[in-house]
Amino acid sequence: MAFNIVSPGKEKSLLERMRALGVREQDIEEQFVRSSGAGGQKVNKSSTCVVLHHRPTGVRVKCQTERSQALNRFLARRILLDKIEAKLSGAESAEQQEIARIRRQKRRRSRRARQKLLADKRHQAEKKSSRAGVRPEHYDD
Repeated sequence: MAFNIVSPGKEKSLLERMRALGVREQDIEEQFVRSSGAGGQKVNKSSTCVVLHHRPTGVRVKCQTERSQALNRFLARRILLDKIEAKLSGAESAEQQEIARIRRQKRRRSRRARQKLLADKRHQAEKKSSRAGVRPEHYDD
């Protein structure tokens, strides 16, 4: 695995991390597909998007952040290792926690919660209307 764009130090640390997690290069299935989105003719003609599939865990990763295939290969492996590490530790990743938080926000409120919210709004409106000062009356003389 030779990444000509990535520094040797980063490449070495990636290989060490792969070894520590027990991820072997032969267990990774690698595909190159055409990227989509901005980038113009270069992106449309070359297959810079990298898709990795780690067979033992079933984790699949797609990376097309950069215009360089070599850099996308490196970044895809890093993302793959992050996902495998999260799966092995059993902890929810920050991304999954964020998705769950947004799902909770979008979830429809219960009837009781809606009634309480409307009651609080009415109470607030009453407080504000009672604060209104006395308006002078206009006399038509």
